[in-house]
Amino acid sequence: MGREFIVPGQMVTGAGALDMAEATLGQFGKKAMLVTDKVMIELGNCAKVENALKNQGIEYIVYSEITGEPTDTMIENGVKQYREAGCDFLIALGGGSPIDSMKAIGSLAVNGGNISDYMGKIIDAEMPPMAAIPTTAGTGSEATQFTIITDTKKDIKMLLKGKVLMPDLAVIDPQFTMTAPPKITAATGLDALCHAVEAYTSRKAQTLSDTFALSAVKRIFSYLPAAYHDGKNEEARVEMSVAALEAGIAFNNASVTLIHGMSRPIGALFHVAHGLSNAMLIKVCLSYALEGAYDRFAELGRAIGAASLEDSEKEAAEIFLAAAVRLTEELETPTLAEFGIEKQAFFDVIEKMAFDAMDSGSPQNTRREISQADIEQLYRNLW
Repeated sequence: MGREFIVPGQMVTGAGALDMAEATLGQFGKKAMLVTDKVMIELGNCAKVENALKNQGIEYIVYSEITGEPTDTMIENGVKQYREAGCDFLIALGGGSPIDSMKAIGSLAVNGGNISDYMGKIIDAEMPPMAAIPTTAGTGSEATQFTIITDTKKDIKMLLKGKVLMPDLAVIDPQFTMTAPPKITAATGLDALCHAVEAYTSRKAQTLSDTFALSAVKRIFSYLPAAYHDGKNEEARVEMSVAALEAGIAFNNASVTLIHGMSRPIGALFHVAHGLSNAMLIKVCLSYALEGAYDRFAELGRAIGAASLEDSEKEAAEIFLAAAVRLTEELETPTLAEFGIEKQAFFDVIEKMAFDAMDSGSPQNTRREISQADIEQLYRNLW
């Protein structure tokens, strides 16, 4: 059966990638909106992109109102500023939130309407050119046809999809990830691990997505601990940037499964950052998924050198799960309680979260049959 495989229009990776991408940015239009957050301004990262635009004689405005994970309100304000300033292309600088925001702003910039109008539909809107410059090694949003925006009226995270959301240019320059603090490095790195593992064990996996997913998993186990413990380790930062890109390409074409389906409702209702809520779910969700894909998890166990050919598929799969759990522990992933969520408040919304998780469609990609009742029990198991 034929399968489509989608990647960004152009990718520039490695040290000096921004300098190399300057000329391409200069061809995107006459006035850019740079979508970012205030931390990127304070760290001086925004100034580096501004200089690149100045070198090309490009006018720009900076929209730095992305605070936390993006909401429909942030998107509406961004679209308003984009139009009022007469911008004709977009650049995102930051983690997944600015990049997802850029995609959502782009989808409304020409066509108007509300971002919630696209819930449950494929976005097929006229889009301005878009460039994504990630500053964390994790979300992979620079390589995907997805954006996640919170609907503040319904308290849900909307997973929106469309080929037009693929950035025209992805600039993977490790200089920008060097400033990520340990907690962000851990959460985004484990997010990338979830992307890769879920892509490899998804019902929608295909040969090319498997290639990228396996490579990403191996890099993450090899380099994420080093990047976490020593943020100035340039080799680890470079390798994690590549791993995040690989994982993004993998799940863009194979989709995600149970972890992401259960993660979004936690983020929407309790304001847990996406990567962190994914990390919290690794043990519970993969323990459930293992039974339906021992062969796939076994391959991952062998790929990272934790399991051998002498181990049965079940043994190798369980060895991989144990290694993944140890990694979350080494990176000091908090529990829901340690994060500050009250147990009763969590239990009160389990039914809603399970419904929203199933409604997203992601859990159904797991290679083990799953129901809303199963997800409700998995949420309880988190405690």
